[in-house]
Amino acid sequence: MHHNPIYLAVDVPRLDAAEALARKVKEHVGGLKLGLEFFCAHGHHGVHEMAKLGLPIFLDLKLHDIPNTVAAAMQSLHVLEPAIVTVHASGGRAMMEDAKAAAGENCKVVAVTVLTSLDERDLARAGVSGTPHDQALRLAELAEAAGLDGIVCSGHEVAAIHRQWRNGFFVVPGLRPATGTEGNGDQKRTVTPREARDGGASVLVIGRPISRADDPVAAVRAIEATL
Repeated sequence: MHHNPIYLAVDVPRLDAAEALARKVKEHVGGLKLGLEFFCAHGHHGVHEMAKLGLPIFLDLKLHDIPNTVAAAMQSLHVLEPAIVTVHASGGRAMMEDAKAAAGENCKVVAVTVLTSLDERDLARAGVSGTPHDQALRLAELAEAAGLDGIVCSGHEVAAIHRQWRNGFFVVPGLRPATGTEGNGDQKRTVTPREARDGGASVLVIGRPISRADDPVAAVRAIEATL
């Protein structure tokens, strides 16, 4: 079967609503992305409930702490058997190495480079010189050196990073289908799912364009058709 790169970002706060949405579209997505909001609200129990639908689970927790703490957190996630877990590349090489070493063998550990909500001015205020593009490439290089499976980056960087890291696993969020009329929300740097896929994205994370659609199944099928 052709691998479906679309992961639904489950961004609805109530567990029953999250399950209902996922159940609706489960034949048309390749996995479910559960983020910090979901995990803080529903914890392990919520992840177990979502996993019952039989789709790969992407835990987008963006772990960022001292290496020992991140490794211990990773071990606490083993029981959930996630397919993908995120850490922050800015946590440094040792932290990333320990995160990968502590992850389950079937779990891809991917590093968040630059949040898609940040632009150059935001980075400068945080003491990072250069463009988001420069910073994403720099952190991707660090993640590869640390032995991670891949990175999370915006659709604007994925092609360039894919060129420097041929067999990396690339997760691209902040995507907006070409037909979208609802604007970009709080995302400052967006591309279409097709553009990201062409750039080398392994996983396309899509939330609101599916979850807020009048007909989520039609919305995800329309995106699928563009790929």
